[in-house]
Amino acid sequence: MAGWPSLAPLVERAGRPLVIEALRTWVAEKRGSAEVADEAACATWCSARLAKFLQPSQRRVFNLTGTVLHTNLGRAVLAEEAIAAAVEAMRSPTTLEYDLEGGARGERDDHIAPWLCRLTGAEGSTAVNNNAAAVLLVLSELAAGREVIVSRGELIEIGGAFRIPDIMARAGCRLVEVGTTNRTHLKDYAAAIGPDTAAIMKVHPSNYAIQGFTKSVGAAELVPLAREKGVTLIEDLGSGTLADLETWGLPHEPTAREAVQSGVDVVTFSGDKLLGGPQAGLIVGRKPLIQRIASNPMKRALRLDKVRLAALEATLRLYADPARLAERLPTIRNLARPAAEIRAVAERLLPAVRGVLGERAQVGVVEVRGQIGSGALPVDLLPSFALAIRAKGIDRIADGFRALPIPVIGRIADATLHFDLRTLDDEAAFVAQLDRLDVVAG
Repeated sequence: MAGWPSLAPLVERAGRPLVIEALRTWVAEKRGSAEVADEAACATWCSARLAKFLQPSQRRVFNLTGTVLHTNLGRAVLAEEAIAAAVEAMRSPTTLEYDLEGGARGERDDHIAPWLCRLTGAEGSTAVNNNAAAVLLVLSELAAGREVIVSRGELIEIGGAFRIPDIMARAGCRLVEVGTTNRTHLKDYAAAIGPDTAAIMKVHPSNYAIQGFTKSVGAAELVPLAREKGVTLIEDLGSGTLADLETWGLPHEPTAREAVQSGVDVVTFSGDKLLGGPQAGLIVGRKPLIQRIASNPMKRALRLDKVRLAALEATLRLYADPARLAERLPTIRNLARPAAEIRAVAERLLPAVRGVLGERAQVGVVEVRGQIGSGALPVDLLPSFALAIRAKGIDRIADGFRALPIPVIGRIADATLHFDLRTLDDEAAFVAQLDRLDVVAG
């Protein structure tokens, strides 16, 4: 077998160790059969095995689920400027922690801190690897060993078992719950403040909404109380945003600037959700507090690398030109995409999808409601249009679409496979691979 020339291209492509491993598996499976010595059959089998083995486990997909910021599908798609900045940072050494003017060690936060302060109005800022880490770091530095007051209506749990009580415990804080699930008053916070209180914390109810007989206290209302009692006011915006979404006809979502202007001491929010950048946890607020947080030993374990910092800086720069934000930032562009434009896409794609499925399914265009996702505006839905595929064995058809070279991920409801086209950014690539569907779905 070592002398089989048909194996040489495999060695060139995959390397000798992997080819030998594949050959050993072939021999073990075919032992006792005449096929074990068939060079062509062996080369074909090994080639298919190695192709599957070498395929990246993280692959590009078409997210047609109707959820724009889909956690399982990578959340925000980066702007071209952010992608270029990340590639440049990967390609060569950078000034990550080097001050060119002074010729000495620099600080990695300096790449993004000026932009965050400019865009939020905060005195200081820092960043870590996600918002859960940001909350953990802030509490660990500002309230370890002491009490933090939180409304019972804000004791959230989000995906991946992130629970505020658990984060508090890990940060070494003692949680003090106030109010009830549906109603919390200013007097509840005031009554709970004692000599061991370090902070009051407001938490954005990212993935749910309490409706009906409700009462909550906004951060701005808590500012005078926190000042009077000498405790720190922290607000976790969760997804968070740097832009007023109402500019594009979307429901209002609290911005980091609004929180800072209201007088909140420290604000945390995400970089990879509504902001539309790479995964990051952003912390802004009063300079003395930010300096303490940035100096916490835990910060080093949670810090961003040069690639994400480069992508984040490039994303933040886009916000300096809000008039072109929807044009340049994919997250805003997808959220602001007009329903009429999405319907036109659906009408263009309908004949191609009908043609490839033939008599196996009924395909039509339907009006649907999508969502932002990743804990942003859980109740407000986005009007959109989808290709609706109805057929017996709809799961099999869905399997076929997911097995395409660029997997197509939709949503099944009421025995119908929906492809919400709000986030489809490459119609040509979608159509070009449809002729492979018959082979897969059979």
